[in-house]
Amino acid sequence: MTTKLKFNGGWWATVTDEPLHLVPRLLGTFLIISPYTDRVEREKFLADTFGSQDWLWDLPDVFRFDPSGRQLVGAELRMPEESASAEDAARLPVTPAVRPGGLRADEVKNFRHEMCTVLCRAPGDAVLTCLRDLDVLDEPLEARIGIAPDVALLVQQGAVVGWSLTDPARYLTPGLADPDPHLPSDTTRRLLTECLDLVTTPLVDDLVDGEPPALARLRAADESLRNQREDRHRADALLALITTLVEDYGNW
Repeated sequence: MTTKLKFNGGWWATVTDEPLHLVPRLLGTFLIISPYTDRVEREKFLADTFGSQDWLWDLPDVFRFDPSGRQLVGAELRMPEESASAEDAARLPVTPAVRPGGLRADEVKNFRHEMCTVLCRAPGDAVLTCLRDLDVLDEPLEARIGIAPDVALLVQQGAVVGWSLTDPARYLTPGLADPDPHLPSDTTRRLLTECLDLVTTPLVDDLVDGEPPALARLRAADESLRNQREDRHRADALLALITTLVEDYGNW
């Protein structure tokens, strides 16, 4: 059983039996698992904790720990822009099962943990899995540590090599407020898949190149989201996800 996790830079944490009970919030391609509700609270949260954090022009994954007990108290994870092919995504191991657990830092010390580089998408985007690189798929996973509801760290040879989010549509939110407690509509789930297609390779490259079919899909997604009446909170979150693309390419 995995009891120690290695992060980038030779930094270690011990697995505990206390996962976070915070509701994940999916803001576009950012997954927030932290207690703050606005930018002021976030700055205080970062000042009062230690671990990995973002800096100007540097956006690694963020893991923050309480100095007194050294336990994990929050995280911010970024989805990569590169999507794995369907063939590669199908190679993702389905075992082992997720084991709920928290983390306790072995020492009070800051570190830097590089964000993942490739996104594996399950059919219907029921699960999003972000990996350090595709080499992870060449070996079995050692563990899946569920650090928060539907959020798990992927472990290989004792090292954190990625993370996953189950039912991402459920956690969509346009800001730092908690997601709508009701289940997402079928329309929202479908449009999440369309929006993820638009913001990741290879379709985002077609948008940059001005390919008419890609531009048509972008405009159609934007229109559908603006006209969606049900599940409005999540529709606004998806609009925020594609807003830069719409501003840059929607009028081509």
